[in-house]
Amino acid sequence: MKTQEFDYPLPQEKIAQHPTDKRDHSKLMIMDRKTGMIEHHLFYQVLAEFTENDCLIINNSKVIPARLIGEKQDTGGVVELLLLENENNLWQCLTKPAKRVKKNQIISFGDGLLKARCLENLGEGIILYEMIYQGIFLEVLEQLGQMPLPPYIYEKLVDKERYQTVYAKNPGSVAAPTAGFHFTKELLTKIKSLGVEIIEITLHVGLGTFRPILEEDIANHKMHCERYYISENVKNKLNAALKNKKRMIAVGTTVVRALESNFNGGFKAGFFTTDIFIYPNYKFKVIDALITNFHLPKSTLLLLVSAFSTKEHILKAYQEAILKDYRFFSFGDAMFLK
Repeated sequence: MKTQEFDYPLPQEKIAQHPTDKRDHSKLMIMDRKTGMIEHHLFYQVLAEFTENDCLIINNSKVIPARLIGEKQDTGGVVELLLLENENNLWQCLTKPAKRVKKNQIISFGDGLLKARCLENLGEGIILYEMIYQGIFLEVLEQLGQMPLPPYIYEKLVDKERYQTVYAKNPGSVAAPTAGFHFTKELLTKIKSLGVEIIEITLHVGLGTFRPILEEDIANHKMHCERYYISENVKNKLNAALKNKKRMIAVGTTVVRALESNFNGGFKAGFFTTDIFIYPNYKFKVIDALITNFHLPKSTLLLLVSAFSTKEHILKAYQEAILKDYRFFSFGDAMFLK
């Protein structure tokens, strides 16, 4: 299977540069994933799709201001870091320009409020740093960091909270689980009142979600690991939902990846990592429906939704979305695959 098969032409003006005025007033395409039949709605009308036999699973990860711009302490050269993975205060960071940062070189941010010492170049633009600071790292980051908006968004984000879901609570993501942007607290309350069980997991979005596929043959692409957490209480709820044959509706591809990775005859509680790569011919184990956005050409996310339906149905739906003036990518409109 070739990466090129998942390309599609997208006019630049279809890429959403800012969120809708009201979260739940984005457009919603509802598609039968088996037949390819399509309906067009607004997102708040998603209420009509739920029954008391449904289980809605959301990702409550919160985006951290993971983009840092500093300068080398010795030369003054500008360096940009995107924080990815942390273990014992050692951070893996996507670095620009990575080739010009040498071992033991120190990058300073905010007049030395935070310093990053280069320990090792891990390849693919990723460098391991020791972070040097006083106080609480997340508080320092709030002062110095920027929201890590995708490179295709060039307009300034007026309200930082619009790059978070309304249910974000556990800091750790370097990109937002954007399918959740369409939900308001009021809409979630209405969904719950229908008898729908809402379950929260945490997957911190990292490089695995947004790294482009560079291989010509899809099977040769390697996903980066992302961390996720399922509590004991959530494990019990998920297993009960399966036992009671509830429809498992994932909000976003991150939820799909976490649950499909975790399930092995039942769900397990704890902290985990996943590098699962879902593409056509994958056999889904637990997910019955998916709420998601419209994804980049030749991306792992487009492959995942193609696996959940078919490549033909998805690419045809995307072309219809373009004709119907849907907005694409992070701040774009939604799709409900059922």
